Amino acid sequence: MELKAALRAQTSKAKEAARALAKCSSELKNKALLAMASRLEAEKDFLLAENAKDLEAAKQKGLAPPLLERLTLNPKRIGEMAAGLREVAALPDPVGEVMKMIRRPNGIQVGQMRVPIGVIGIIYESRPNVTADAAALCIKSGNSVILRGGSEAIHSNIAIAKLLQKAGEAEGLPPHTVTLIETTDRQAIFELLQMEESIDLIIPRGGEGLIRMVVENSKIPVMKHDKGICHTFVDASADLRMAEEICLNAKVQRPSTCNAMETLLVHQQIAPVFLPKIAKRLQEAGVELRGCPKTKAILNKWCNQEILPASEADWKTEYLDLILSVKVVDSLEEGMSHIATYGSQHSEAIITQDYPHAMRFLNEVDASAVFVNASTRLNDGFQLGLGAEMGISTSRIHARGPMGLEALTCAKFIIFGDGQIRK
Repeated sequence: MELKAALRAQTSKAKEAARALAKCSSELKNKALLAMASRLEAEKDFLLAENAKDLEAAKQKGLAPPLLERLTLNPKRIGEMAAGLREVAALPDPVGEVMKMIRRPNGIQVGQMRVPIGVIGIIYESRPNVTADAAALCIKSGNSVILRGGSEAIHSNIAIAKLLQKAGEAEGLPPHTVTLIETTDRQAIFELLQMEESIDLIIPRGGEGLIRMVVENSKIPVMKHDKGICHTFVDASADLRMAEEICLNAKVQRPSTCNAMETLLVHQQIAPVFLPKIAKRLQEAGVELRGCPKTKAILNKWCNQEILPASEADWKTEYLDLILSVKVVDSLEEGMSHIATYGSQHSEAIITQDYPHAMRFLNEVDASAVFVNASTRLNDGFQLGLGAEMGISTSRIHARGPMGLEALTCAKFIIFGDGQIRK
């Protein structure tokens, strides 16, 4: 009861902040975001020291390398957090935007206006940078935010949140615009998910287990993303040098992210030439390859390392690590069929010089983002011009793909009349 009462007090204050924040000007919100960015950079040493506490504790607990990588802050990532805040400050404010006005036969004018959602709860794991990204997007879109990060990042998250709170309030943001739930008691999540009277939307960011738990226990609407089983299909007409660079980037650049490639599909016409080249580069980068029988038959002649057989489970697995499943397919149709069967509707790519094939892939592959001749790693709010993102939604209602500012607003109807009544 004590925990529930404390959380209710915090969420009630966040609700009050949301009402005040909805009236704040774009200028005030932008000044606050810029001040937050500067504060993070100025306190870099403090942030790194707090993050070191989390990393040491995580190593003692035996956290897996991909999770340690997500947990780590360094000067570059702190700079990226600050850049994300500035990027959001530079974006147009969606609040108050009027979308299409029409005049009805009786003379009334009807339109829709973007307004904040209210209080947004973010439940996330590992990545401390989510604290800054989520705060930036919520503030600019006029929402207060309640943050509940994972216990493994508690020191980092508290440090970031406090810096953001102080900088924002110094510029005039309402108190409690940014609220971090500091308890590591897991029960706090279940309590928050029942507080539909004060929280308007829940966004979980993390692994499949976390997202499933949130969806199954929440009384509050949830905007979610499923796991990222992302494919790259190298078509028969592909520029093979381009394909090498894209595939290497999609797997190796940051394998612990949800938009990293997990399965490589290669057209059988170019597989004997392409697979040995890309396999060599992937293995040099430390990637373990798991292949279908055709892949193994081609690569075992060329590779020093044995290619493990890919099982049915591999096609369904989001590795988040330097492991890649590889399959040779007979046609574009077989490649798209494999994606339809095993994909998670997150990010899918085709490498091709065949325009009809590119257009078929765009039109027929079901995902939040579909790429032609580009890496799936680009499915990211910052990369797609949205500023720092809240996450990548694979939902079909309200928002899909990277969730930027517009995804954190809803619309209300506005009506102008000059005395009309209903008859």
